[in-house]
Amino acid sequence: MFSTGMPIINAIGSSLVGVTAFGATAALNYAASGLVDWRLAVTFIIGGVIGGLAGGRLAGALGGRRGTLNAIFAAVILAVAIYMLARSILS
Repeated sequence: MFSTGMPIINAIGSSLVGVTAFGATAALNYAASGLVDWRLAVTFIIGGVIGGLAGGRLAGALGGRRGTLNAIFAAVILAVAIYMLARSILS
């Protein structure tokens, strides 16, 4: 965001495109190897679509309130970082 000057909503969208591309590549490799539990995969895909649609609507609604969307995004990143740190310490 800082180096390109893009708004937070565009940064989130761009990040999701990259994650989707890398995730799809990895998923295809696992599927080709026969290592996919398809019932579980479909469950995750349905949840992801529902969450993506809900998140898109929420982001669109909060897009005009830059400070609110930034705070929510920062809180999510912080929560994930704390979770990852706790898992690495406890395992």
